[in-house]
Amino acid sequence: MAVFETRWQPARPAGGWREWVEKIPIGYWAVGIILLIMPAGASDFVLFQIFGWTFILGMIALSLMLLGGYGGMVSLAQMSVAGVAGYMVAILGDSAITDISQGWPWFVAIPLALVIAVLFATVTGWLAVRTEGIYTIMITLAIAAAFFYFCRQNYTVFNGFSGFNGVLPPKLFGVDWRGPKAFYYLTLFWAAVSYFAVVYLSRAPFGLALQGVRDNPRRMAALGYDVTAHRVAAYAFAAIPAGIGGILLTWQSAQISPGTVGIGPAIDVLVIAVIGGMRRPVGAFIGAFIYVLFKTFALDVLVALGLSGERFQLLIGLGFLLIVFFSPDGLLGLWDRWQTSLRRDPLTGGERGAP
Repeated sequence: MAVFETRWQPARPAGGWREWVEKIPIGYWAVGIILLIMPAGASDFVLFQIFGWTFILGMIALSLMLLGGYGGMVSLAQMSVAGVAGYMVAILGDSAITDISQGWPWFVAIPLALVIAVLFATVTGWLAVRTEGIYTIMITLAIAAAFFYFCRQNYTVFNGFSGFNGVLPPKLFGVDWRGPKAFYYLTLFWAAVSYFAVVYLSRAPFGLALQGVRDNPRRMAALGYDVTAHRVAAYAFAAIPAGIGGILLTWQSAQISPGTVGIGPAIDVLVIAVIGGMRRPVGAFIGAFIYVLFKTFALDVLVALGLSGERFQLLIGLGFLLIVFFSPDGLLGLWDRWQTSLRRDPLTGGERGAP
């Protein structure tokens, strides 16, 4: 009876910021503090190349996680969405290709680039949601391939094979945002915004309805939900972190070309999302960090072992296969299983302390 009364007592009024802060696990605070103070001790290479690239790829993989984890739709077109935003910033803004770039101010070029990326993703979703499973993967892969060859063959707007170079972020408040520390904080900020936005969306009515559509679309349709509209809207929402990641990726490398939006990078985003785990948003950034480490240091490791450095992609592939073989849910799945094993009583097989 006491348990029943405890569960059904009226909700207390919110305790303000103190109660909100107490709900956040201590591990989150530790990671946040470490990331904020990292520039004090890390090298420029680590800040710009390792963590900057990790946050960017994490945002693009986060868009795939939103579609795959919450919507049950695996899309290989997310790198294309990021590429659309990157190309639009180069075309509408400033670059070294002055014959094509329009030179519009950043407060016009950047929002318009994101809007065009969202429209591209919406059309992609409108085509893809009419399929399921492997067919969704194939149609999004076909869209990614079509966009790659279109960029490669179009010289009037996309400058063909060469693409655009000299694409730099605007200097706001007198800060060079492509400097290692400034760029680190820039990517960290947008990665955090994207992460918390996806977490909030997953708990909002739309996110809960999207998960219901993922689990049982017929029942959701019977309840009055427009299944197709929710799926297309998910593609539109997922385009925002992907588009921001595409713009930051263009600024990081100061260029964008068809190679940026090729089939290889599209599959890499899927590998990143699967390595980290498709069920939780943080998995996208964990997978991106592992991928960046492999991509950056695999060549040196192979050479140190006396092997051909040209086979560094093989090392990445083997790591991916091992993780998927032992845990289809990625590294987060392995972590959950390890935590469960610690709570399991070896004699009874149940949780420790359970009656």
